[in-house]
Amino acid sequence: MCGILAVFGAVDDAILSRATAASERLTHRGPDGHGRHYLPGVGALLHRRLSIMDPASGRQPLFGRDGAAVVHNGEIYNHAALRAGLQAAGRVFRTGSDSEVLAHLFEAQGDAFVDKLDGVFALAALRDDDWLVARDPIGVKPLYYGRDRAGNLWFASELKVLAGECEWFEVFPPGHVYTRRGGLRRWYERTWLEGQADYRRDAAGLRERFEAAVDKRLMSDVPLGVLLSGGLDSSLVAALAARLARRRDPDARLMSFAIGVDGDSPDLRAARDVAAFVGTDHHEVRLDLDEGVAALRDIVWHTESYDIPTVRASIPMYCLSRYIKDQGVKVVLSGEGSDEVFGGYLYFYFAEGEEAFFRETVERVKNLHLSDVLRADKSTMAHGVEARVPFLDLAFLDLAMTIDPALKRPLRAEPGREARMEKALLRAAFADPADPLLPPAVLWRQKEQFSDGVGYGWVERLKAHAEATVSDLHLAEAGRRFPHETPTTKEGYLYRSLFAELFPGEHAARCVRRWVPRWQADADSSGRANPLHNSAVREDRQAARKAR
Repeated sequence: MCGILAVFGAVDDAILSRATAASERLTHRGPDGHGRHYLPGVGALLHRRLSIMDPASGRQPLFGRDGAAVVHNGEIYNHAALRAGLQAAGRVFRTGSDSEVLAHLFEAQGDAFVDKLDGVFALAALRDDDWLVARDPIGVKPLYYGRDRAGNLWFASELKVLAGECEWFEVFPPGHVYTRRGGLRRWYERTWLEGQADYRRDAAGLRERFEAAVDKRLMSDVPLGVLLSGGLDSSLVAALAARLARRRDPDARLMSFAIGVDGDSPDLRAARDVAAFVGTDHHEVRLDLDEGVAALRDIVWHTESYDIPTVRASIPMYCLSRYIKDQGVKVVLSGEGSDEVFGGYLYFYFAEGEEAFFRETVERVKNLHLSDVLRADKSTMAHGVEARVPFLDLAFLDLAMTIDPALKRPLRAEPGREARMEKALLRAAFADPADPLLPPAVLWRQKEQFSDGVGYGWVERLKAHAEATVSDLHLAEAGRRFPHETPTTKEGYLYRSLFAELFPGEHAARCVRRWVPRWQADADSSGRANPLHNSAVREDRQAARKAR
C-alpha cells in the first residue's frame, strides 16, 4: 500500500521541489493518487497512494485533531480497537482509513504509540517542529534513509528516491524509530531476536495463531487474492484464506494465482491440485523464458538488489503481479517467512546442532527485509499490488520463534535416529484427518524454492544468458570493479553490473545483502544444489545406474 517520502531539516521551496520530483520515482507503488504536506524550515511529507482501505476518502497525508500529519505505507490490523480507544477519549475521525489512527496517536502519545501497533508499516509523522519516522519490527515494508549536502534527512520507501539526492544513504533498520529529539532507537524488543529464548516444549496454539494471522490480513475494501505456488506455505495461506472468506460470505470465491514455465512445472501441478481442493477461482500464467530474461534490468531497478536468489525469484513474481493487476486485484496473501521461521530450506538438514539451527533461523528472520520480504514487496508493488505475509504476524512469531529447536530442526535418517521432514511441526499442526485443509501430497511436499518450482529450466536459462553475456576476463577482474561483495559467478557478475549502472556507488551496494545457504558444499542458492533435493537424488541414482 503506497510509497512515502519525508524530508526533515531546513526544508525550503527548492528542497520541496526536489522532493516532489523524486517522489515521482514511487508512482508504481501508488498509481491511485498523490499528496503532500509542507512546513517551511521543518519538513515535508509526500505520498503516492495505492487505495485499499477507504478508497473514497483515505487520501494521504492524513491529519489528527491538533494538526499532526502522517504518511504511511502498510496496514494497521488493530486500527479498529485503537480507533475506539481514541474516540472514547473524544477524538473525531474523518475517514475509515486505518492510517488515520496514526496521526491521532502521535498527537496523544508521541513516539510511545509505535509499540501499540499490530501491523506492517513505514510511516512518517510531522507536527509543528516535531517529527518521527518508524518501521515495523520485521521490515515487511521497505524504508531507506540518508542525508543530503545541506544536512537534511531524507526517508523513502525505495532506494531510487535517495540515490540522486543524498550524500549517504542506507537501509532503515526494522523495529526502529527516528525522532527529531531522540535520534534513532530500537523500539521493538524480543529476546528471541537476540538469539535467546525460554523455549516452549510444545507447539500448542500454533494452528490457532496462524489462522488468526491469516484472518486479520483479509482486511480490505478492494478485491483480494492469494499467491499459490503449490508449496506448503502458500497452500496453507490459500486454504485458510478461502475458508475464512467463506465464513464471512458463503458465496465468496477467492482468486488464486500461480505461474510456471509450462503446465508441467512442479508449482503449477501442485497449485492446480490445491485450488481444486480448497475451491478457489484459479488462474495460471506461463513464464516465457525470453521475456523473463528481457525483464532483468527492470527487475534490478524495482527490487534494488543484485542478490542472485532475489533476482531469480523476482522475475516470475513480477510477471505474475502484472497479470494480477490486470484482473483488478490489489491485494494478495503470500507464504514468505515460513522457511526462515521453521528452518524449511534443505540446507537446514545439515545444521551443526540445535543451537546453531536456532541462531540461523533468527539470523534469517532478522534479514528477511533484505531477501524474501524485499522481493515480495517490490516485485508486486512494481505493478501496484500489495503482498501480505501472515507467517510474519507478530503474535505468531512470538510463539513459533520460541518453540524448542529440538522440535523444529529437520533431521536426516541415521543409525538409531529416524528422519524428520523440514517444517514437520507446521505440517503436523494442520494434519487433521477429520478436517483436512490440504491434499496430503501437498501437505507433505518437499520444499521447492520458488525460482526452481516455476520450472527447472528457468535457472538454467538465466545461467546460460549470463554465460553468453559475461566474458571470462570480466569475471576474472570482478574484484577490481566490485571490491564490495565481489561476484564469484557470471550470473552474479551480470546482476551486479546491472545494479551498478542503475545505482552507482558503494552506498547503494551496501544496501544489499547476498543470500547464501550455510552448511552446503555447493554455494549455489538453488534448492536443487542440495544433495537432499528429490531431483538431485534422482539424478544421482540415474548416474549410478548408467555407471553400472
